[in-house]
Amino acid sequence: MPDDKPAGPRAAIAEELGPPDHYRLAAHDPGPPSPTQVRIAIRAAGISFVDVLTAAGGYQVKPPTPFVPGSECAGVVEAVGAEVAGIAVGDKVVASGWGGLFANVANLPARTVRAMPEALSFEEAAVFPVSYATAWHALVDRAKLQTGETLLVLGAGGATGYAAVQIGRHLGTRVIASASSEAKRALATAGGADAAIDARGADWRAAVKAANGDRGVNVVFDPIGGEATDPAFRSLAWNGRHLVIGFPAGIAALRTNLPLLKGASLIGVDVRQFGIFEPAKSETNRDTIFALAAEGKLRPAITRTYPLEDFRAAMEDAAAGRSAGRIVLTMD
Repeated sequence: MPDDKPAGPRAAIAEELGPPDHYRLAAHDPGPPSPTQVRIAIRAAGISFVDVLTAAGGYQVKPPTPFVPGSECAGVVEAVGAEVAGIAVGDKVVASGWGGLFANVANLPARTVRAMPEALSFEEAAVFPVSYATAWHALVDRAKLQTGETLLVLGAGGATGYAAVQIGRHLGTRVIASASSEAKRALATAGGADAAIDARGADWRAAVKAANGDRGVNVVFDPIGGEATDPAFRSLAWNGRHLVIGFPAGIAALRTNLPLLKGASLIGVDVRQFGIFEPAKSETNRDTIFALAAEGKLRPAITRTYPLEDFRAAMEDAAAGRSAGRIVLTMD
């Protein structure tokens, strides 16, 4: 369908879930915020593999239609609801939502809106909250990663993988990054990885073991799934923890004797449900990562930006997974 070219607010929208060419740029003004909402003039919106998967209807939870993709953004507050406190018009903020953010303007619940760390640009801030909150929850809450342990990060050049590299480094662990291209391995090294190995190498397990002094690793951060999961689990040391973050490469089948032989744990990580069932702890985590971002200790890597008009190309770029760093949409 052709795109509209209105002068006012616009959004990428589709009546039915599907690939990027199902979506069109159309006039879209959400109106004034409700009493508990904040209206944000979006300056930048992040695009992740999950955003594209959700837009296509391939995610485990399907959103209602018509649908505007996008789950994280940064911008400037235009209006606040009557019951909102602590947020004012003109504030620079970051926010997350279940869709609705590939747009110039969005109304979001005030509880999902936070002051933007001054150390970050709009583009960096737009892709900060979700990936870093996920990685922090995975490593600190679920794996209970300890100083001096070894962390193996799969997909280390991707969104959550790169966040895990930086957080692992901050927590005082030895970080081994596994990534599929030289550019992604270089990015992981720049982010603090102690060693970087080729995810497609012929003897990957041997390379992991060699990178850790011929020992198994304590924690695996796995946002990949598919064929990567089994050899990664086999690389664990005694009492190791394997974190399941996602599975864009497919859902793996793991033999149940492996956890027994290694005294190891397979641990699921779902930051969305964590926020629902443990909201206070989730907010405390976000306080922590935002404070670290303000100090310049955590910072996303942006590889490419696209104007809103080119949202389809941006979605295809993010879905391909070849880029080292994040893809961001920028607004007028």
